[in-house]
Amino acid sequence: MNRRSFLKSANAATFVFALPHRAFAETKTTAAPNPNTLLLKDYRPRSLYKVPVTHVEKSKFPIIDMHSHPYAKTDAEITAWLRTMDAVNIEKTIILTMATGREFDDIKRRYSHDRFELWCGLDLSAHNQPGFTAKATHELTRCHESGARGIGEIHDKGQGLRSGKSNAPGIHPDDARMDAVWEKAAELRMPVSLHVADPIWMYQPMDRHNDGLMNAYDWRLDNQPNIVKLPGMIDILERTLTRHPHTTFIACHFANLDYDLAHLGEVLDRHPNLYADIAARYAETAPIPRFAAQFYAKYAGRLVYGTDMGFDPEMYRVTFRILESQDEHFYEIDQFSYHWPLYGLGLGDDVLKQVYHDNAVKLLASRQS
Repeated sequence: MNRRSFLKSANAATFVFALPHRAFAETKTTAAPNPNTLLLKDYRPRSLYKVPVTHVEKSKFPIIDMHSHPYAKTDAEITAWLRTMDAVNIEKTIILTMATGREFDDIKRRYSHDRFELWCGLDLSAHNQPGFTAKATHELTRCHESGARGIGEIHDKGQGLRSGKSNAPGIHPDDARMDAVWEKAAELRMPVSLHVADPIWMYQPMDRHNDGLMNAYDWRLDNQPNIVKLPGMIDILERTLTRHPHTTFIACHFANLDYDLAHLGEVLDRHPNLYADIAARYAETAPIPRFAAQFYAKYAGRLVYGTDMGFDPEMYRVTFRILESQDEHFYEIDQFSYHWPLYGLGLGDDVLKQVYHDNAVKLLASRQS
């Protein structure tokens, strides 16, 4: 998900602060914006507090980024990405291609540098045919033989599985038709990066009480018929983990339980075959720095670093500021599209080492045993 997306102006007009009609008419000629005419999407607060500001040029420890995508399309862009990785201390980047067939092969050729590791998608094209399982496992095996070392990012936001351009409406990860696929992943020692659900505010009413409204409105799921909502998707995830204890899964984006980290902790406690990546949920956890830091400390051995937001140097540095510093009340609205003030988590060295690097090393090394 591109966290830089904003509400479209036409739709955003719904969220102008309430004002009597006559007064609204009078303000049309007013040059300076005021709270009665300012659109919520245009609200750009700047911190007024005189507090320390930390700019972290490079991470404190080397990083394995477990959640990125083939953003660079040319050799020149890939070279620029590698320079950025050097500058900010990224040791390796996992490219979740979500692709199979010729598309995967093309991406694999383009990303031939050993600083990138390629993971493939799943071929879901025969989802409504008798030979679905055989076709999917056959292509998975072929991709593995072609160099894929994991699977992902596989999505299910409540309407069924999707892998890039391939989808299987109505088939969720716990469907019996997926059993052979997940078992093949275990046999090939390929971890599965699985994206279940989306942030909670996508499913909530798009009204004045929605805490994530400015981002939620563009990605809304509250108006989708027959959708499995977030709690139901977590239940599906848990059934999948139970059915396939020998398959390693990585729940993308804190399994979208960034709003209820205690629940995520319970899921991790029940399923030793589950990790969670922290990609693209920095702004969602930074408003609760003390609670989030406690969660990181308790589950330091089960979390892996990921970005999912391109390869701009400042993007990485924002993540370092959130994870490493103790800065208070700062905004990154253009980066994340949220109006919340953020706070540094101030994670300790032992936690940072595990999340940045050591957990990924352990996870990736398990494929060799």
